[in-house]
Amino acid sequence: MSSPLLDHLIEALRCLPGVGQKSAQRMAYHLLERGREGGLKLSAALAEAIERIGHCELCRDFSEEKICAICASNSRERSLLCAVESPADRLVIEQATGYRGRYFVLQGRLSPLDGIGPRELGLDRLATRLADGEVKELIIATNPTVEGEATAHYLAQLARQFDVHPSRLAHGVPLGGELEYVDRGTLAHAFGSRIEVER
Repeated sequence: MSSPLLDHLIEALRCLPGVGQKSAQRMAYHLLERGREGGLKLSAALAEAIERIGHCELCRDFSEEKICAICASNSRERSLLCAVESPADRLVIEQATGYRGRYFVLQGRLSPLDGIGPRELGLDRLATRLADGEVKELIIATNPTVEGEATAHYLAQLARQFDVHPSRLAHGVPLGGELEYVDRGTLAHAFGSRIEVER
């Protein structure tokens, strides 16, 4: 007969993405057998993060302040705004590119079947930012999924309403990839959105 507290811990760990019953059991047993000190640190850090981390009022990214450091920075290019689906996407762009503009974090993508529409993505706030005339280009960096493409289309239309130039991240054959190993969908998309070679 197992402990109700242990069962409760296992069930709580299952809220994490990709964690099923077996993984949650392994985590719980590890924390109780060898990682109690780490578990206490995890518990304290999680409680503090949930208590103190909210969303930036301008870009909707995670922030402990009302306005995040990127939005508050005077060194960022105000005329460029990059729309991403998640804070993780924003972080990847920051780490992998030299992008120096600002962001708008959708915290999801349009998915009517899941009840996620423009309101849930904060698109009224985005419209306000586009309407003030400061943004000249909206870089749409949604994922190349069905929902991501629908969201990109919606964002492009929204940008055009305010005379903001919409652009989309390029998708296709990865750098260093070989055509014979690229999946059909990626290759078809890359072929269909080919660009002219500069002279």
